Amino acid sequence: MGDLDGRVVLITGAGRGIGREEALFFAAEGAKVVVNDPGVAIDGTGGDAGVAAKVVEEITAHGGQAVADTDSVADWDGARRMVETALECYGDLHVVVNNATIERNAGLADLSEKDFDDVVAVKLKGTAAVTHWAARHWRDRYEAGVRADRAVVNTSSGSGLFNPLPAQASYAAGNAGVAALTTVAALELGRYGVRVNCISPSMARTRLTLAVPGMSDEPPAGRFDPLHPAACAPVAAYLSSAACPLTGQVLSVRGGTVALNHGWSIGDHIRKDGPWSVRELAEQVPNLPLDDPFDKLAQALTGALGSMGRDQLQAMINTLLDQGSHPDRASA
Repeated sequence: MGDLDGRVVLITGAGRGIGREEALFFAAEGAKVVVNDPGVAIDGTGGDAGVAAKVVEEITAHGGQAVADTDSVADWDGARRMVETALECYGDLHVVVNNATIERNAGLADLSEKDFDDVVAVKLKGTAAVTHWAARHWRDRYEAGVRADRAVVNTSSGSGLFNPLPAQASYAAGNAGVAALTTVAALELGRYGVRVNCISPSMARTRLTLAVPGMSDEPPAGRFDPLHPAACAPVAAYLSSAACPLTGQVLSVRGGTVALNHGWSIGDHIRKDGPWSVRELAEQVPNLPLDDPFDKLAQALTGALGSMGRDQLQAMINTLLDQGSHPDRASA
């Protein structure tokens, strides 16, 4: 029995790096996985359908269930199709892990409009697009009387939150936007039983970081590698599990250290000299001091609207969202 038994999970950018490790880990925990990856280069060019297919082969070879998808998250209709793939293949969708990203580095004085747009389109728009189509399905299911735990796990980066690097304006802006989007989505989608959280990996050895000095060094055989991208997978899996109570949180992950973010500051942390399990995280993470997004919003609105309880705040959010609903829900 795995901690994700029966969960249908869509993971974007799952062909390599952190996304691949998440796909393998989730499948080993019993999830049915849609492995999304168009197989592009670091800068988003090219494409290779075999990248996603190879991960699917790894999963199925170990007795897991997975299907490949090669759409781009930057394509609004492509995001819809990958959600539909989950529904057609497995009958439902419980979790979206937004991991896809590309990188094109240049100083602001040299950064082209296309390079900026393309990076933000994958990182930020892609996160919004996939979440949008999943949320529409979840809303429909909820309104049809189906009650189930749903979860979104977004992926930001320390390079966008705490150590934005020169020549990474588009990458930093996109990742910071993802963290902000997480809180908004948590407030909006909670009414449908959807939790939305975010992980912020730091110092993970992937294609994007191999050029950083020291990142290519690996520890002696048999020792825990804190730079291995697999360190992020248990944290994403914990946030995806039906028993997880968290929503609206950003968790920084650096090797065996998992810390809660409070805005632009890193808060308290837990640490282990080795890989975490989902159940270990479930025991320890909720004990960290959390910032409840509903409480923060209530405090921010107190000056204008007076104090209000959680139910009153949720009713206000619901009214706001219902007023903005498009009359034709079949449209994008």
